[in-house]
Amino acid sequence: MSRRPLVVGNWKMNGTRASSMQLVADILAGLPGDARADVGVCPSAVFIPEVAAALAGKNVRLGAQNVADQDEGAYTGEISAAMLREFNCTLAIVGHSERRAIYGETDALVAARYAKAIAHGVTPILCVGETLEEREANATFKVVDQQMAAVLDLCGVESLKKAVIAYEPVWAIGTGRTATTEQAQEVHAYIRSQIAARDGGVADKLQILYGGSMKPDNAAALLSQPDVDGGLIGGASLDAKSFLAICLAA
Repeated sequence: MSRRPLVVGNWKMNGTRASSMQLVADILAGLPGDARADVGVCPSAVFIPEVAAALAGKNVRLGAQNVADQDEGAYTGEISAAMLREFNCTLAIVGHSERRAIYGETDALVAARYAKAIAHGVTPILCVGETLEEREANATFKVVDQQMAAVLDLCGVESLKKAVIAYEPVWAIGTGRTATTEQAQEVHAYIRSQIAARDGGVADKLQILYGGSMKPDNAAALLSQPDVDGGLIGGASLDAKSFLAICLAA
């Protein structure tokens, strides 16, 4: 099954209004018109309106770094999927390891956020992955199973037709360590096999991104793996040259 690659930049809590607009401009200027990969960027929420305007009519998708688990109401600080849609925001990261580890988001909350994205036509990028402690305890598959089960039990395997998964080995984010291509492929293949056990057709078409410090110097090797369909890029997405190099590798 040939899956179109997807490369998404997660800018996290970085940049200014000016630097964000410059980054968008540089990415648009450097992307070839016949790119074989889909590309998206997830700026800080306060910059979404201006980034949306810059991307209007362009071949780069706009994403958010999170999405509310409610439609509307007294949920201070949250941003609903319907609000995101007003700015043509078609992607939303859910369950990023930083949200889980730093802000205590549970599997159940992540699943609820995922469900709201699906309900409003926003493609969730569901992040799953293990910490160093969990990997050393040989619990990688168990952790991924648990994180996936929360979503599948709530929304069903069919929902993955409208979603993307990103595997994040948490121990390889911002640490300078990177999973080997074999380690990445092993977990990606495992995720796909678990989905295939429920629905082979969904599994074949599902884009599974790698989210563990992908950089220009390791992108080609990672992306050459049969079950690695792109990347969720952190630090390297803040530099247009590096991000474009990854996009071209895809």
